[in-house]
Amino acid sequence: MAKIKTMHVCQECGHESPRWLGRCPSCLQWNTMVEEVREPEGPPSVASARSGYGAAAGGEPIRLGDIEMLAEERVKSDIAELDMVLGGGFVPGGIVMLGGDPGIGKSTLSLQVAGHFASKGLEVLYISGEESLTQIRLRANRLGVDSKALWVVGETSVERVEKLLSEKRPALAVIDSIQTLQSESLTSAPGSVAQLREVTSRLTQIGKGFSIPIVLVGHVTKEGAIAGPKVLEHMVDTVLYFESQNAGAFRLLRAVKNRFGSTNEVGIFEMRGDGLHEVGNPSAAFLEGRPTDAPGSVVVPILEGTRPLMVEVQALVSPTNYGPPRVTAVGVDTNRVILLLNILEKRTGAKVAGMDVFINVAGGLKLMEPAADLAIAMAILSSFYERAVPSDLAIFGELGLTGEVRAVAQAARRVAETRKLGFKRVLGPKANIQEVKDELKESALLGAQHVAEARRLLFGDR
Repeated sequence: MAKIKTMHVCQECGHESPRWLGRCPSCLQWNTMVEEVREPEGPPSVASARSGYGAAAGGEPIRLGDIEMLAEERVKSDIAELDMVLGGGFVPGGIVMLGGDPGIGKSTLSLQVAGHFASKGLEVLYISGEESLTQIRLRANRLGVDSKALWVVGETSVERVEKLLSEKRPALAVIDSIQTLQSESLTSAPGSVAQLREVTSRLTQIGKGFSIPIVLVGHVTKEGAIAGPKVLEHMVDTVLYFESQNAGAFRLLRAVKNRFGSTNEVGIFEMRGDGLHEVGNPSAAFLEGRPTDAPGSVVVPILEGTRPLMVEVQALVSPTNYGPPRVTAVGVDTNRVILLLNILEKRTGAKVAGMDVFINVAGGLKLMEPAADLAIAMAILSSFYERAVPSDLAIFGELGLTGEVRAVAQAARRVAETRKLGFKRVLGPKANIQEVKDELKESALLGAQHVAEARRLLFGDR
């Protein structure tokens, strides 16, 4: 008889140790090692025993050129923002992990997707391990979801889920949430590292074996990552994160991993009483309520994936009255702001040292690309000089350490977006002016090679 052994497993990263450790040597987190019982290896599970499961089932090597090309068939959810982030819709057999903070709308979006599938006559199986069937029905009534093709079941056993999927062969399956499922072959608690690995592996195998797209709703940790070992994100095909800042109505859906599409796209939704709604014109939504002729306010055209967006950057520069000077940034990397402050101090002579500096990106968006550097710098100078930037002017450009304004990618798309929103002038890198001259009149294009030149164009010699 095989001997049962125990292992101590980190609940953050999945590191295993034969003995308990106060601090995980892999992720350096304290008090995360939990003892788990390891049963002796028995016969393979139902999923792994089925022939043909998985993309890498056994066989002889074959030349790459001899592999038969199959047409990619996607099933659209009819939610344009979600389909765009997925790369065109759901891929049969694709496993999608959907994560986000509690209450952000993961279950709402999942039920809406299930409703759209079912409204087209496609069978959908919605498996809930957290909510009762009555609660799901109440949410469905609020969202206007009602179809005879949508099947709902409360279940936490992965063996039972496997049986349901193999019997019904739905066009889509939703698991809400993956942390509630458990395998009867393991003695550890639901949500533990061992259970998450086993459950995700078995669902992945059965989804690919029967070409069933599966949405796995996942909890997140306090750091914002999907709860469980990082290996979970490697096991699935697509990882989506729901984001929201400042408790705003806008929800941003990002793909941080996508085997079947781009990871640069972002979908934008608005939470209302009857569910999540797509934002048709995100630029106008982000600029709604923008003050005109207010010092410290600048509009910058950025790119989220292939989509141009107009975003307002706000700056407040004031004398330090409450202790040492501080720099606070919301929606922008604080280290990047400190770098820009030093560039302004060194290359333009603006005495911003010793001042409190606050930067905010309106609408809750995060500015990750360096094309916003010039806009942030001009917003800081606008607040510092108490001079408003013209409300019909948009600014973009990357700043180097010597103060040069460097060219940015896809400048023409950025300028075209400013024109759609009614902006009449653009300040950007001089190297991009030739590229964008067809989008606006040449007299409306202000090019700068240096941050000091950009300052003179906006605020004159100081």
